[in-house]
Amino acid sequence: MTDQARRAELERSLGAVRERVSRACEAAGRDPAEVTLVAVTKFFPASDVDLLAELGVTDIGENRDQEVSAKLRDVARRQDLRVHFIGQLQSKKATSVVRYADVVQSVDRPKLVTSLESAAGSAGRVLDVLVQVNLDEARGRGGVAPQDAVELAGLVGGGEHLRLRGVMAVAPLGADPAPAFARLREVAGAVREVAPGATWISAGMSGDLEEAIAHGATHLRVGSAILGTRQPHR
Repeated sequence: MTDQARRAELERSLGAVRERVSRACEAAGRDPAEVTLVAVTKFFPASDVDLLAELGVTDIGENRDQEVSAKLRDVARRQDLRVHFIGQLQSKKATSVVRYADVVQSVDRPKLVTSLESAAGSAGRVLDVLVQVNLDEARGRGGVAPQDAVELAGLVGGGEHLRLRGVMAVAPLGADPAPAFARLREVAGAVREVAPGATWISAGMSGDLEEAIAHGATHLRVGSAILGTRQPHR
């Protein structure tokens, strides 16, 4: 596929997603400007990232440290993008991730908070983070239990080099996402009581972004609906 054809493909799919966001916001009585689209570019090349930046995407999401750290070296428009690390993160990878990530959405345990605080301090920067909440404990996904989210948020807020932005979660697989997103909204409200600036709610992906918007999501992590289901051949 040529770059021109790929750009046209991305423009169409991105336009369709933006239209879905607009319609969902209208149904929820919300302003679309309140919602940030995070294009999940894992498994896709740097050229796609640059094309998305040309099309007005400001935020991208990645979840594999080795892949993204190499990819970003080839992204010409890196300065135009906010990079969100959205995958499960080992504490030993904190130093590497802090070198390139603007946001870490998957903070789910005290040890990781300590590692990120140390790495950000060594790098002389402040890192935006979200507390990941586990809404599906039976499936063993990452995230802190909802009842423990406020405590973990307080630990983040006690650091000098981490800035608590809010909460993140993934809806349970194969179930109605609405109850999970409603629960996340409750957790987000509890976190804001102790950290008023933590206003982000990262929820919703390609298949459930409408439900996420209806329950207050401020950030959507959308991959396949924008980029397709597999890396395009070059």
